[in-house]
Amino acid sequence: MAWEYRWLRWPDFWLPSDRVATAAALREAWARAEDGRVEVACGGGKGRTGTALACLAVIDGVPNDQAVAYVRQHYSAQAVETPWQRRYVARFP
Repeated sequence: MAWEYRWLRWPDFWLPSDRVATAAALREAWARAEDGRVEVACGGGKGRTGTALACLAVIDGVPNDQAVAYVRQHYSAQAVETPWQRRYVARFP
């Protein structure tokens, strides 16, 4: 790709392989979004993307227990597909 990017190992329907690297990447994305474009994507755009967006919402101040509902309301009703993804958001640092 012609622009800077970060690729995270995150199997479909599961959780990121490296949670520390994922938290760092999401914090970097949140900081970059203040004055630039940030893209978050996965194969289907619901599970992993929704989970990442919910974590970004937590970083931005949405309480962990409300972040999934927030993303489902503002992005996609199918976002954050699995119970373990919801739990990941609930426990996101």
